[in-house]
Amino acid sequence: MYKFSLAFAVAASLVSVATAQQQPILTAQDYARAEQFMGYNTQTLVDGSAGQPHWLNNDRFWYRVMTAKGSEFVLVDPARKIRTAAFDHSRLATALSTASGKTYEASRLPFRSFMFSPDEKVIFFEANGKNWQYNLASNQVTPDSTPAPAANPNAGNEITSPNGQLAAYIQEYNLWVRNTSTNQKTQLTTDGVLNYGYATDNAGWKSSNRPVLRWSPDSRKIATFRQDQRAVGDMYLVSTNIGHPTLKAWKYPLPGDKDIAMIERVIVEVNKPKVVRLQTPPDPHRGTLSDDISSSGTFDDVDWSPDANQLAFVSTSRDHKKEQLRIADATTGAVRDVFSETVATQYESGQDAINWRYLPKTKEVIWYSERDNWGHLYLYDAGSGKVKNQITKGNFVVTQLLEVDEQKRQLYFLAGGREQGNPYFSRLYRIGMDGKNLKLLTPEAGNHQVMLAPSGRYFLDNYSQPDRPGATVLRSMDGKLVSTLEKTDISRLTASGWKAPTSITVKAADGQTDLYGLLFTPTTLDPTRKYPIINYIYPGPQGGGVGSWSFSAARGDHQALAELGFVVVVIEGSCNPLRSKSYHDACYGNMAENTLSDQVSGMRQLAQKYPYIDLERAGIWGHSGGGYATAAAMFRYPDFFKVGISESGNHENRNYEDDWAERYIGLLQTNPDGTTNYDNQANATFAKNLKGKLMLAHGLMDNNVPPYNTFLVVEALTKANKSYDLVVFPNATHGFGAYSPYMTRRRWDYFVQHLAGAHPPHDYEMKPKADPRNSMQ
Repeated sequence: MYKFSLAFAVAASLVSVATAQQQPILTAQDYARAEQFMGYNTQTLVDGSAGQPHWLNNDRFWYRVMTAKGSEFVLVDPARKIRTAAFDHSRLATALSTASGKTYEASRLPFRSFMFSPDEKVIFFEANGKNWQYNLASNQVTPDSTPAPAANPNAGNEITSPNGQLAAYIQEYNLWVRNTSTNQKTQLTTDGVLNYGYATDNAGWKSSNRPVLRWSPDSRKIATFRQDQRAVGDMYLVSTNIGHPTLKAWKYPLPGDKDIAMIERVIVEVNKPKVVRLQTPPDPHRGTLSDDISSSGTFDDVDWSPDANQLAFVSTSRDHKKEQLRIADATTGAVRDVFSETVATQYESGQDAINWRYLPKTKEVIWYSERDNWGHLYLYDAGSGKVKNQITKGNFVVTQLLEVDEQKRQLYFLAGGREQGNPYFSRLYRIGMDGKNLKLLTPEAGNHQVMLAPSGRYFLDNYSQPDRPGATVLRSMDGKLVSTLEKTDISRLTASGWKAPTSITVKAADGQTDLYGLLFTPTTLDPTRKYPIINYIYPGPQGGGVGSWSFSAARGDHQALAELGFVVVVIEGSCNPLRSKSYHDACYGNMAENTLSDQVSGMRQLAQKYPYIDLERAGIWGHSGGGYATAAAMFRYPDFFKVGISESGNHENRNYEDDWAERYIGLLQTNPDGTTNYDNQANATFAKNLKGKLMLAHGLMDNNVPPYNTFLVVEALTKANKSYDLVVFPNATHGFGAYSPYMTRRRWDYFVQHLAGAHPPHDYEMKPKADPRNSMQ
């Protein structure tokens, strides 16, 4: 018996060795080479990228630009068409070295921002924890003797008034203001209590201690609300630690809940504190842009009149199907309904910005609607509530209304799809409120990122394409080129062996609609070989997998993963919001579709065009909504996708915050047989179909998508006797934080081992690093 067991063990060992010898082995050097294509390694090789402008008097501004040696501060005078150094970098470096006792170079100054004195003869900056001032004329650097303002630990949770004299904040569920000069504090409301407080910020999946409010232009009033969460259900998470865990509990409504967060709108008078309650029923905690009613950075969907006598606002229904524009008297609280819009699916006011405006001088409203299947602007009469005219029209989508010139009755807006080519490229246009004289202001092909000057006389335009670096230019508001400020230089990047992704176009599952995306292949691609293909997915419907369509030196780890012997593809399937209404609504009521039929169709077309793609080894991965889509792909297309990695997925939308699913699936409805319209949206329902290799990952303190979403899938897989892999991150939130490099390495290992059939190096350590040009030392 002993001899038989020994012989068997030896034979098994020999088979194991032979198998291992047949499988390719990737070394730590292979991983290190791939890691060179991560953003923290490639971005350091891109020069000529301009930072944010800092505006001065007379439309002048300065910005910081990255160079091959470090960085430079640039000053621009549009009127004189002058671009020059903001100061003498060499002289400042020498003077600072003398004053501080440390040696500095002109191209590596230890600060990223500074301030001019009012007369612009002195600049102030911070370096190595000390405040300094530099006199441009005398070339002297001295410690800044200006008394530092008293430390305010609550500064991040305050909202300053337009005149800068007051700062509003929450204390004990009530609204207070602090005089920024004297620090005197005044209580504005008195009846706020736990879960029924003023200006409280909680969307369930996102919350903060910062108040949600909108100051009036004259700094005398505040528009906000009292948020009623008293009957809303709780969400619970517990820490992982030695000893008793810490319980995190907060209000987190779910789809189908009888009670959700409601807001009672108020206007608070500041000088002599008084609460004016608007005479309208409470609204669901909803907005025209998202459920987070401060998603734009302020109290969304409210618009003050310049004299602060009126407040226009929009009430959004729980299912996002009805929007009601209302105007309130700021003194009495009386509310007048102006007009409403009801849609069959879900309404939104644009992308990344709210696009309606109240124009009290002319008693008009600019309104955003997709009623003709495209996102466009309409002009309404604020008195009668009737449409005066459609402003923009055509088979393109307005994404952001940037500026309204009431005097000239002109609008400036960003839109995509009007020009030939990629419909996701954003461009700036101008049009009259009468819908006439449409003009393209940014003619270059590519994606345009625009920033208007405060004066409204100029705008900065940074344009590029995913595979082509671009430039930063300055234009007057009529689109005329004033000067080219920077041209992105990637010569050092390309010299390192980097290559751009390939822009692709394929047909959707319907065989007619064009889909756009990016393809990443190894820099050492051998067309005679066969490569596994990995689909990175983020299906929306609130965004897409590509993200920005501007140039980028790296997009996540797509190119790095390709370097390990894969083809990586990102396809923007139907359900993306940046095209027609019908395109966006393709997944409405059936989020489990996740554009998967489009992904499979597109990958098959790519394999026909590029024979080196091996569809028999197809993988998929994604995070959050992409994690949901990945598990769905493995369960619904088990014969196509062989390996999947699902991170932080909202696998069960009855277990995810109320608004997202109720907006895109509809309100939870129970059928006569006891089933619901959400049943087939749940990944656990189909877990029994798994055939391939699936890794699930989640942070145990994820307060966006609670980890129970993944555990429901784990439970279903276990009950179905399916093998799976699970990675959990104790105390980590939605994006994994400090554990992200570890997750990246585990993702590489999983695809290398199970999709490529190779051996990864043992416990390779990813080593993110900061761009040395941003060093503050």
